Amino acid sequence: MARDSKNDIRLRIHRRIRRRVKGTPERPRLAVFRSLKHIYAQVIDDHEGRTLAAASSNEKNGVNGGNIAGAKAVGKTVAERAREKGVKAVVFDRGGYLYHGRIKALAEAARQAGLEF
Repeated sequence: MARDSKNDIRLRIHRRIRRRVKGTPERPRLAVFRSLKHIYAQVIDDHEGRTLAAASSNEKNGVNGGNIAGAKAVGKTVAERAREKGVKAVVFDRGGYLYHGRIKALAEAARQAGLEF
């Protein structure tokens, strides 16, 4: 018997979340991906299949993404970019990760910057 890797388990959880969480034009989806070095966030309208706003820690802004400070910066940036596009409320897609650490920091920073979820 082969054991599932941590990423296989995360992807299975993510598929389960995505069955419920859908981004609409009125309330797009804030999707998060975390790697060891960086963190990425996108605001996605699933109805149209397009990304409305995005931010990541590997942009040229001098923020390290492998820590909570980097996640807070990405959360603030993606919220500001979404607000510029007229997005006020989103649904949060944690991507199969636990709501803890960098994921939680990104979400709370996005809330403080004006996104509602």
